[in-house]
Amino acid sequence: MSPTVYADLVAEGEALDQLVADLDAGQWDLPTPAPGWTIKHQVAHLTSICGLAELAASDPEGFEQATAGAADNFDAAVHALLSPYLAASPAVLLSRWRSERAAANRALAALPPDRIVPWVARSIPAGILACAGIMELFAHGQDIADAVGMRREYGDRIGHLAGFAARNRDFGYLVRGLTPPEEPFRFELTAPSGARWEYGPASADQRITGPALDFCLLVTQRRHRDDLALVIEGPAAAEWMSIAQAFAGAAGTGRPPGQSAERRPADA
Repeated sequence: MSPTVYADLVAEGEALDQLVADLDAGQWDLPTPAPGWTIKHQVAHLTSICGLAELAASDPEGFEQATAGAADNFDAAVHALLSPYLAASPAVLLSRWRSERAAANRALAALPPDRIVPWVARSIPAGILACAGIMELFAHGQDIADAVGMRREYGDRIGHLAGFAARNRDFGYLVRGLTPPEEPFRFELTAPSGARWEYGPASADQRITGPALDFCLLVTQRRHRDDLALVIEGPAAAEWMSIAQAFAGAAGTGRPPGQSAERRPADA
């Protein structure tokens, strides 16, 4: 993992904060593409995740107590954590998100990136937890931007998410009770800066190539595969495109095709 992951987590949070801070009180009740979730739900979720990350990094026993039973019904546990935050006004919730985010950032930055910390599905290195935090900010931030009709501009910080998803290719299979293919995948992605990010053996026959942003939208299930400029080679890679999932919880249903006119397929 990149040594910049902690600083990039802070920067991603600040970038989304600027978008949310400009919303008026009424906009917090706007529906987002996530069924049943308003912008307020999105920020409440991010706030609760920050609280859990701070516990995982600074108080493992407290984390275990706070997440007891989550393994049995992860999605129910996630929704239960939203309740105390949803009861707050938008101004109070924004303040709580900022304070919880700052506490989580401090707790993570105090640890070496390879220090193992508890998390909901399994224990992971602190640096990987920071990557997962960037994934949360990307995914829920995209929902918020879509709700208000804003196009977000992303930089190379999304590389943490792209690498996280490529290394955890099998997760989409496992949450569906499927056996991952033994054959390795090759991911060749173009960063927002134009840099090239490569994961997996160069000789692999199963390949996914294209913009890193589109790859991140795919693995967070914020865009349908047909709306993305990703080139797929090989039947296993084609199947994976329909189940790719970088986040924990039940198998996601994804988004319908044609959700966003700004995304163009590779052969358009």
